[in-house]
Order: sequence, then structure tokens, then C-alpha cells
Amino acid sequence: MNSPLNCQILRVTGFLTCALAAGTWMCPFDTAAAEAPQPVTPISPAVTAPARALGEAFAAVAARVKPAVVSVYSEKIITLRGQDGSSPYDEDLMRQLLGENAPAPGPNNRAFPREYKVPQHGMGSGMIIDRQGHILTNYHVVRDVDEIKIELADKRQFQGEVIGTDPKTDIAVIKIKGAVPDDLPTVELSDSDKLTVGELTMAIGAPFGLMQTVTTGIISAKGRADVGLADYEDFLQTDAAINPGNSGGPLVNMNGEVIGMNSAIVTSLGQSAGVGFAIPVNMIRVILPVLVKGEKVTRGSLGIVIQNISKELAKKFRLPDTKGALVAQVDKDSPAEQAGVKVGDVIIRFNRVDVPDTRHLRNMLATTAPGLKAKVDLFRDGKEESLNVTVGKQTGEAVAGATPDESAELTDKLGFSVQTLTPDLAKQFGFGVEKGVVITEVADGSPAALAGLQPGDVIVEAEHKPMATSGDFEQALARSKDKDGVLLRINRQGGSLFVVLQRK
Repeated sequence: MNSPLNCQILRVTGFLTCALAAGTWMCPFDTAAAEAPQPVTPISPAVTAPARALGEAFAAVAARVKPAVVSVYSEKIITLRGQDGSSPYDEDLMRQLLGENAPAPGPNNRAFPREYKVPQHGMGSGMIIDRQGHILTNYHVVRDVDEIKIELADKRQFQGEVIGTDPKTDIAVIKIKGAVPDDLPTVELSDSDKLTVGELTMAIGAPFGLMQTVTTGIISAKGRADVGLADYEDFLQTDAAINPGNSGGPLVNMNGEVIGMNSAIVTSLGQSAGVGFAIPVNMIRVILPVLVKGEKVTRGSLGIVIQNISKELAKKFRLPDTKGALVAQVDKDSPAEQAGVKVGDVIIRFNRVDVPDTRHLRNMLATTAPGLKAKVDLFRDGKEESLNVTVGKQTGEAVAGATPDESAELTDKLGFSVQTLTPDLAKQFGFGVEKGVVITEVADGSPAALAGLQPGDVIVEAEHKPMATSGDFEQALARSKDKDGVLLRINRQGGSLFVVLQRK
């Protein structure tokens, strides 16, 4: 059977046999060789013009940005020791190498040292942001390193030093040591807030040590804030290939402007799976002047504890949806208290920017300078109100633990025990309040457990009414017939949060 596939296999593996058998250099199965060549239909330049234009645009962007992208090499010296101060080497292996007459291990025996120092090498990317030699990169690229070497696109190498870091956003600024060349190319920062999903992007860096690698893709999503890579996250997601070594390199738009800094990937294989994350340049821009000066980043705070809003909480607070940040606690004499913010308020906008959830509000406050006056829009008692607040300095903005998913079937009993909290009991166990009802026991699988209640929680309010004794709480439960459950405000280890206790 002379199918095209069979002919192709024979042409690759059996051509010489065919030639020897037939006395000619033509394979008997290759009928195409005996036919006249077919003319090739030309492609109209008008058809390929858009593709050529896009290719030329990519080439122009790469040529503009690549010279300002550097490779960052790091070295850290670590000390290895054996257990209990013994040699870290395998003694049996060492005796095989040195012979049976090798001396016994000891502190002065070089054959069996008790410890040895090993250099650990790392590599990332960075981008030159000014003519003074400052380079933007990821904090994890230069964290706790002993030596930094910077290699430019033209192969020039320099020693580097860390100038400023912000671990909470994984951002760092390093600088060329000593004399700085006067011909340094620099990147231009764009406005990442103007990005739209679907825009073309380009990532540049040194994946797997391959310097000046360019990959392209699109903006896959914006505002990725639950990745778990840093304390403050608002990542751009892209499908431009990002791999180990790309960290710290730029993500750019089709104007050749930096829109983000490549930071992480989602993968099960250790290489690109089409899901990469970049820190948006607007988050970087806010703290960049502070890092360049080598100063510590200070963040704004309202002095509140906030939590996300479940469907159950939205019903209890008469909210149109689950967007916003529920205020579970207002610190005394805090900026929020001075502005009139109350427990139970739901912040829906900060400085005219929508607040979808607690993490986004934390990001907004983190990039707001202390002392700035801001407008806060919130829901209170089913109505929208606006307040003006002067942002304070962060000492520990907190987010209350969210209640877990309550989709499981509820049992007939609530499943927890309570006791009146006395001042002596509060002092003995270090509770953050002196009045309330302390939960002493929670049954597994009970409505209380499903609501997220824990032993040691102190119920301070039920349906917005203060609880002083266990009797108060029992009466509140008896009065409550709400099919949407019972709204509780609890104190947990000094923090406050709302919980909806469902009833059957």
C-alpha cells in the first residue's frame, strides 16, 4: 500500500535499499518525483501586510526596551553542618575514597570537617530606571544575598548593592556600585490603571539564564489579589511565557512602556504554563521614590478591622451584593473613629475607587501616604453615606477571618456551650474584652462549627445588641426567628469580626 505516509517512511529509512535494488536513485514508491513540479501560488502582499506590521511593531518594542533590561546574578554563602556537630560528609563514602586507613573524623581532620561553606547562586532580571544606575527588581531575587553582579544587555558587568526593599510587595531597588556609566539606557513607566484585558504585552528577561529573551502574549486578567505570594497583591495576569529567571524583568505594552514587573508563575512543572503574574507599575510607582532613597516604606491606615462579606452577612446588613469591606472593629482615637466610621459600616469606595473586597481596600490604604485626606463612601443601615477621613500611619491594619462556606446541612442543635465572661476570667485567659459571653466548647460539624465559631471566642453582640451574660445571649437566641440566621459580633484574640450563626 503506497500511502503518502508509507512513502515518506521509505524515503527516510529505505532510500538506499531502493536505489541499490533498482539500479537508480529514484525510489519506486516516490511517484511524486516523476511528476512535473506544481507552481506555487503566491500570497498577496495585501493579505500578509497586517501580520508583517504586527511583527515589525513587536521588533520595534523589543529594540526599545531590551537595552535597559539586565541580568541579576546573586551569591549567598551558606554553612552546612552535620547533626550534633558531626561531619556533614558520609563517613562510609569518605573511607571508600580515602581508604580504610583514613583517620577518624575530628575537628582538626581536614578529611572529615565538621562544617563547610557552600555558595548558593541565583539569577533574576531587572530594569534600569534612571541614569544614576538604579535598577528595579523583585525582593526575592536579592533577599539575604552576600554578593550581586549585574550584567547589561551589551555584556558589561558591574557589582551591585541593595538600596531599598519592600518584602510586603516583593519589590526591591539595587544600584550599580562605584562609577556609573553615563550612557545607561532606561525604561519608561506607563499607567497600569489604563490597561484593559486582551491588550498585547511583551515580557523580557533571562528565563533559565537565557539573557534578553522576549516573549509575547496578552493581559489575561487584572486585579489578581488572592495569589498568596505577597502581603499586598494586585497582580496583572498574562499568558506571555514567564519562567524562572524572568523575575524582576519588565512586562511592557505596545508603546514600549513598562506596565508591570514579572514576579511569579503558576505551574506544576517548574516552567511556564501560560499563567504568569506581574506587579502593576502603579503599585511600584507609589513606593519607588522611598526605595531609591533607601528609606523604609510607611503605609496608610484607618485603624479598623475589616472582613469580607458573605451572602448571609449581606442579607443581615441589607446590602445589595457582597462587594465592599465590612468594618468589624474601630480602634479608639483612630482616623476612622475621628471621621465617624462605625462598627457594621460597609466601605464600598475609597477615594472614589470601588472596593470589591478587603484585600483591595488594604492595597488602596497601603499605597496611600499617611496624612492624605480621603473620601470614604459606605453603607450604613441600608443607606449610602460619605465621610472624609485623614489617613493615619499603619501600625497593623487587620483583616478579620472570613466565615467559612455554610453549604453543609445543619443539625438540630447549635452545638456550642457558653459561659458569662467575668473580669477575673478575662484577666486569667487574656481576653481582649471584660464583658460578653465566652464560648467554651464547639461540637464538630455543628452549626456553630460551620459558622466558624471557636472555643475562646467572646460574643460581645447578638443582632447588634450587647451581650453581658449567658442569659442575655440565650434570650437573644430565643427572640431570633430570622430565617437568615443570627448575626453575632465576636472578639477573637483581641480582634473583632462578624459571624452569621445559621439555624435550621
